[in-house]
Amino acid sequence: MNTSVYPQSRHLMGPGPSDVHPRVLAAMANPTVSHLDPEFILMMDNLKDMLRYAFQTENELTIPLSGPASVGMESCFVNLIEPDDKVIVCQNGAFGGRMRENVERIGAKAVMVTDDWGCPVDPQKVSDALSCNPDTKAVAFVHAETSTGVQSDAATICAIARQNNALSIVDCVTSLAGSPVLTDKWEADAIYSGSQKCLSCTPGISPLTLSPRAVDVLRNRKKKGQSWFMDLNLLMDYWGEGSSRSYHHTAPINSLYGLHESLTLLQEEGIENAWQRHSSMHLALRHGIEALDLSFLVAENDRLPQLNTICIPDSVNEADVRSYLLSKYNLEVGAGLGILDGKVWRIGVMGQSAKKENIILFLSGLEDALEKQGLRIKKGESVYAAQRALGS
Repeated sequence: MNTSVYPQSRHLMGPGPSDVHPRVLAAMANPTVSHLDPEFILMMDNLKDMLRYAFQTENELTIPLSGPASVGMESCFVNLIEPDDKVIVCQNGAFGGRMRENVERIGAKAVMVTDDWGCPVDPQKVSDALSCNPDTKAVAFVHAETSTGVQSDAATICAIARQNNALSIVDCVTSLAGSPVLTDKWEADAIYSGSQKCLSCTPGISPLTLSPRAVDVLRNRKKKGQSWFMDLNLLMDYWGEGSSRSYHHTAPINSLYGLHESLTLLQEEGIENAWQRHSSMHLALRHGIEALDLSFLVAENDRLPQLNTICIPDSVNEADVRSYLLSKYNLEVGAGLGILDGKVWRIGVMGQSAKKENIILFLSGLEDALEKQGLRIKKGESVYAAQRALGS
């Protein structure tokens, strides 16, 4: 006989989702109303303003899409790119490859700029590619590559794109609310993210913002986009201003309650404080990892604070370590993706998970797990190093 599901609570320190704040979970338990209810419409307007704060933008078209971050990614491409357009796609990890897949499925041409996994996108390569392809419609790149934990120079790449009359499409899934995403300062044209990482909401919502220049491209397409559900021209009529809205789809009401609460928490903390908290927790983790004589995949200056790729010693069975942490400590960390499978752990220090207790728990558990693998560990040394970095 089927029964209700009551999963046990985990400490989520993988590449996402992160721990969800109790206030967010409580908000999601509020009564469901209609997607055209006056109270819900008022909340929709609040959500747009709050997302503008998170994205650091004044863009009118700033909305949460119904679906995970992959919907945000695909929406950018199916709305801004048409068949036979040319797009420079930067790939330095798994998610740049997904961008290429989107471009090719539209029937556009992807011009690839590649860098090693663990290295940032090289702006000079982007500039050179644009020089060779002056008819480029857009430059697409990942600001915070979740598969490697590397952060690329979004300000420079967006500027290069604009100087060459190309749009910029930016993946900020792992960076939004965890490290600076400065939409207007960068003059970025299209940025998408996800609700389940540094925003500490549940998965299933994709925040999106488009510049006026991108909206102009959207409104002046040669023909309708290939996706009805992700047609932003239609969604703008639903997410517009005032009480008059055109029905588009039944929005995920309770998930949007959760996003609203997570953005409320972000405003209460202050976005600069949130960036600093993620940076401080990374610093504590770094000191602990180095005390264990382990190393990071990504060079320190290019490292994303909220997603840390730790290189696995040759003698260690990485899957056994993850399994041990989950079974004994209720703590989840991530495995490597693609060419990094079996070579790294991905440690998320995101949102509600970016706190001292989680850092100490992870380091304690890792010491235990590595000792079980036969490594000689000085028990407590990594925890002490982290605590010292935190000033406690």
